[in-house]
Amino acid sequence: MTPRTPAVFERLDLLEWQLCQRLASFSVYRPWLATLRLASRLGDWPAWVVLIGAQPLLHERMGWRWFFQFVLTALLAILVYRLLKTRLCRERPFITFRSIPCTMPARDRYSFPSGHTMHAVMFCCLCAATQPELLFIVAPLSLLIAASRVGLGLHYVSDVLGGALIGTAFALLSLRLMPTHW
Repeated sequence: MTPRTPAVFERLDLLEWQLCQRLASFSVYRPWLATLRLASRLGDWPAWVVLIGAQPLLHERMGWRWFFQFVLTALLAILVYRLLKTRLCRERPFITFRSIPCTMPARDRYSFPSGHTMHAVMFCCLCAATQPELLFIVAPLSLLIAASRVGLGLHYVSDVLGGALIGTAFALLSLRLMPTHW
């Protein structure tokens, strides 16, 4: 038995599909497509593993503390993300609407929320609170990762917005429970 998509997503799909189709159509430009694919691959895990792993090297006093804070926050976010994604079962736009091109293989069938965006925004917020000097790298990368999800035909705009809100919530919760300075 196939899980049923909530009605709110069916309505959102109909409202968003033309915008998603238009945004995904820009991927016919090879340099833009290559940029989106690279951003998406970096947002899979490499960028965040480097960021987390660099904490003890970049910051002697607080580095290990931030390392563990970032790891715990990411693990909790992954658990909640997987739970939401497998319960809400929103089909990816290229599955529902054949006119939306998918220009990179999807990792799974469902699209809400965007995990790439959730992690990008979460780490961007954590960096803003702990190491604002890294924002000149992390913030543009986070925006590019979020854009890549729609531009590659893998997510609706609302998936990306949902992922961003969830990522922000996890970062704020993490910062509240484990303040950046003791």
